[in-house]
Amino acid sequence: MALAGKKEEDSLMSSYFNDKTTIIQEARVFNDSPISPRKCRALLTRVVYLLYVGETFGTQEATTLFFGTTKLFQHKDSALRQMVYLAIKELATTAEDVIMVTSSIMKDMQPNSEVIYRPNAIRALCRIIDPSMAQGVERFFKAAIVDKTPSISSAALVSSYHLFPAAKDVVKRWVNEAQEAINPKSSGSLFGSSTGGGYLGGWGSSPTPANSGYQPVTSTSHITQYHAVGLLYLIRQQDRMAVTKMIQQMGGGRSSSGATLKNPMALCMLIRYAAKIMEDDPNSQRPMLELLEGWLRHKSDMVNLEAARVICDMKGVTPAQLSKPVAVLQLFLSSPRGTLKFAAARTLASLAVSHPNVVIPCNPDLEALITDSNRSIATYAITTLLKTGNEASVDRLMKQITGFMNEISDEFKVIIVDAIRSLCLKFPAKHASMLAFLSGVLRDEGGYDYKRAVVEAIFDMIKFIGECKEQALSHLCEFIEDCEFTKLSVRILHLLGLEGPKSPQPAKYIRYIYNRVVLENATVRAAAVAAMAKFGVNVPDASMKKSIGVLLNRCLDDVDDEVRDRAALYLKTLDEEPLAQAYVKDESTFSLAALESKLVAYVNNNSAADEPLDLSDIPKISREQAAKESARPSALETVAVAGPSQAATGPPPPTAAEAQSQYAQQLAEVPEFADYGPVLSSTKSTPLTESETEYQVSCVKHIFKEHIVFQCNISNTITDTVLENVAVILQPSEDSGLTEDFVIPLPSLTAATSPGLVYVSFTRDSPEQYAMASFAAALKFVSKELDPSTGEPEEEGYEDEYQLEELELAAADYIVPSYSTFTTDWEQLADAASATETFSLSAMDSIQAACDSIIEILNMEPLGGTQSPANPTVHTLQLSGLVAGGGGKVLVRCRMTFAKGQGVTLELGVRAEKQQACELVVSAIGG
Repeated sequence: MALAGKKEEDSLMSSYFNDKTTIIQEARVFNDSPISPRKCRALLTRVVYLLYVGETFGTQEATTLFFGTTKLFQHKDSALRQMVYLAIKELATTAEDVIMVTSSIMKDMQPNSEVIYRPNAIRALCRIIDPSMAQGVERFFKAAIVDKTPSISSAALVSSYHLFPAAKDVVKRWVNEAQEAINPKSSGSLFGSSTGGGYLGGWGSSPTPANSGYQPVTSTSHITQYHAVGLLYLIRQQDRMAVTKMIQQMGGGRSSSGATLKNPMALCMLIRYAAKIMEDDPNSQRPMLELLEGWLRHKSDMVNLEAARVICDMKGVTPAQLSKPVAVLQLFLSSPRGTLKFAAARTLASLAVSHPNVVIPCNPDLEALITDSNRSIATYAITTLLKTGNEASVDRLMKQITGFMNEISDEFKVIIVDAIRSLCLKFPAKHASMLAFLSGVLRDEGGYDYKRAVVEAIFDMIKFIGECKEQALSHLCEFIEDCEFTKLSVRILHLLGLEGPKSPQPAKYIRYIYNRVVLENATVRAAAVAAMAKFGVNVPDASMKKSIGVLLNRCLDDVDDEVRDRAALYLKTLDEEPLAQAYVKDESTFSLAALESKLVAYVNNNSAADEPLDLSDIPKISREQAAKESARPSALETVAVAGPSQAATGPPPPTAAEAQSQYAQQLAEVPEFADYGPVLSSTKSTPLTESETEYQVSCVKHIFKEHIVFQCNISNTITDTVLENVAVILQPSEDSGLTEDFVIPLPSLTAATSPGLVYVSFTRDSPEQYAMASFAAALKFVSKELDPSTGEPEEEGYEDEYQLEELELAAADYIVPSYSTFTTDWEQLADAASATETFSLSAMDSIQAACDSIIEILNMEPLGGTQSPANPTVHTLQLSGLVAGGGGKVLVRCRMTFAKGQGVTLELGVRAEKQQACELVVSAIGG
C-alpha cells in the first residue's frame, strides 16, 4: 500500500478537524456510559482546533457543547479533565448560562483539591465569572496568588491580569499578595508531571493525589515573578511615582544584580517600564540610567541585551552614555550563539543611524560577521558597516553585498537597499557603483516592497545627485518595460513627466512612455498619457508638441474612459496656454487637511446650502509638500507611539493644515460658537508663561468673520492641588476695535486632567477692518488642596490670580501661508490693488536676519527657496499668503540691499486682490 504524501495528510487532517456539523453530532459521546476518555479527548481537541483557526459556533451550538463538556467534570482521567477546562474556557465567550458551572470549577480550586487541577480551574473561572462576582471569589484568588506551587500562583496572577479591566477595584486590593509572590522562595513545581501548569501537556498521565506523599522539587525559574511584576505594573501604571519606586526596589538600587528579581523575563519587563518612565519624565533619566547600567552586568544575556537596547533608544543619549552598552553589544558580536549575535548586530545597526561614530569601534567584529553562515546576521553587519564606514570602503562593501543578495529574503534585501540609499547621499562621489548595483538588483526577482525600496533609492539619487540623473532615468525606463507592479509603473511615469522635459534629449523618453499606452493596463495607460502631455507643454520644441499631439489623438479611441478623458483634456492644453498653466504647469495644490475642514464646515452650515463653495480662502501648498504630507503618518490619526522605532521620536507633529482642522473640530463642539460661522484661520500656539512655572498657559487665536476667539490651553503641574472656576481675563488696549462677549471658564483642573481649555470671545466692531491690539492677561481661579487619603478636594479654598505675559493680536494672525507660482500670479495681479514702500532696517546685521524677521512678522509662505539668500548684499524675497475674511490672495516682493554699518534697506512691493490686504501687510512692516 502506498504511503500518503504530506499534502494528502494535511488534506485529511483538515477535513477531519474542520467538519463542524460532524463534531456537534459526535458530541453524544459525552452522554455515553461508561465514558470513553480517549474519544472525548479527541473530540474536545477538534473543538479547540476549530476555535483556534477562527471557526465560530452559534450561541445554541456553543451552549450545547459547553454543557455537554461539563458532564465530564467528575471523570478521574487527569488528561481529560485538563482538556475539559481548556474547552470550556474557549467556549465560555459564546455559550449562554455559563455561570451555572461556577460551583464545579470552584470545587477544584479548594486547597484540599488535587494540585494538578487547580491552575486549570483558576484560568477557567476567570473567563466564566461575571465582573460583579469578582468580590465573591476574592479570597480564592488571594490564596492562590501566594500559593507555594508556581503553576497555581502563576495561573492566579495571569487570571488577575485578565480580570483587571472588568473589576479594577477588586484586583487593586491584591497588591500585597502579588508583592509576596515576587519574593524569592523555594516553591513546589510539577517538573516531574508537567500537567499542573500546561494546557495540553501530560495527556494520559495519572493524577498525583494530594495524600500520595508527593514531594515537589525546588523551582529555579522564578516564573511567578514575571507574572507578578506585570500585574503590579497594571495596578500602578497611572501612578508614576509608585512605578518608579517599584522599579528601584525590585531593581536593587545601585546593585548590579537586582535585590529581588531573579527571573530574566521579569527583569526585562522592569527594564521596559524604566524606559517608559524615562520617556514620560526626563527628570527621572539619571536614576533610571544608573539602574540600566547595572543591568548591563547581569549574569543573564537577555537582561544585558534589553538594557543595552533601551539605553541606545533613549532620548537625547550622549556618546559617553553609549560607551558601556556598545561595549556589551561588541562582546556579543563574537558570541558562539547566533541569537546573541543577531540581537547585537540589529541593535548596532539601528544605533548607527543616529550615532555612527559610537559604533565605529565595533567595525572589526562586524566585518568578521559578513561571512557568517546566518545571512540575517551578515545583512545587519554589512548595513551597519555601510552606515559607519568611510568612502574608501564603499567599493569593497558593494562587492561583498552583491555576493549574497540572492541568498537572503526580501525583508533583509530592503534593509540593505535602505542602507545604500542613505550611503548615496553621504558619498555622492560613489554614485556610479551604487547606481550600477541598484539597477542590477532591479532586474532580479523580488516582491513589491523590495522593488519599491530600490525605486525609491534611485528617486533620491535623481533628486539629490544631479550627475546621475540621465543614467538613473534610463535604468527606470528599462525597468518599466517589464514591471509587474502597477503602482511602481505609475510612479516612474510621473517622474519621467517631471524630469524628462528638463533633460538635454527629452525625445528619447517618449518611446518608453508610449509603449505603456500600447502594452499596459488602463491605470498605467492613463499615467502614460499624463506624462506625454507634460513633454508637449514643457518642451519648447514645436515639432515635439506636434508629435505629442499625434500620439494623444490615438489615445482618444482607447477602451477606458479615464484614458480617453485625459487625452482629450491634454490635447486642449497643448493649444491653449492658460489651460496648460492651470492643469500642467501649476506646481501648487490645495492642502487636503484644509480642504477637508472647509468642506465639513460647508456641509454643516445649513444657511450656505444655496451658496457655491468658496475655495479662495483655502491655502495651497507645493506638490512637493503634498507628497511629503501624504508619505508621513497623519497626526490626526496618531494617538500613541506605534512601536519601538517611534519610541524615541514620538508621533509626528501636526502640520499647520492638520492643526487648523483639529481646531475647527474642537470649536464646532462648543455650542456658544454655533452661530459664528466657519473659522477662517487659527494661529500657532503662543506661550504666556515660562515652561518651568507651576501653571502653564498658551494661547491660540481663532479668526471668524465677525469675532475673534482666544483659546487658552492651561496646565496645572501641582499634583496635590485642584484649580476650580478657572478663567483667563484679557484686557485689550484702548481703541482696539474689539468688544468682549463672554468667557467660557473651566470648572476644574488637576495635574491628571491637564491641559484644560478656556475660551474668551470678542466681537470685531468693524469686520471689514483688521483689528490689532495688545492685551493684559491674567489667570484667575480658586485653589483647593487635595485630601491625600481620599483624593477629593477640600471644601475650603482661596481665590488667586496669576499674571500672564502680554498677548498681541497682530497682522500675521489674519494671514495664512499659501503656496503659489510667484511670477505668474504677480503678473495676474498687475491690475489689482498694490502698494510700494521703502523701509530702513538699521537693526538688521544681515540679509538672512531680515528675511527671517519678515517671514515671522507676515506669516507668509516663502517661495522658490528665497528664504535663504545666496548673495550677502543684494537679495529678493518672495512671499505668498491668503488674508482671512475674504481678503484674498496677497503677494509680497521684498527687494533688499545690505551695507555694513547701515543695516538693510527694504523696498516692499505688495499686490493683492483687495486694497485692505495691501494696507494690512504694509502696516505690519511699518508698525
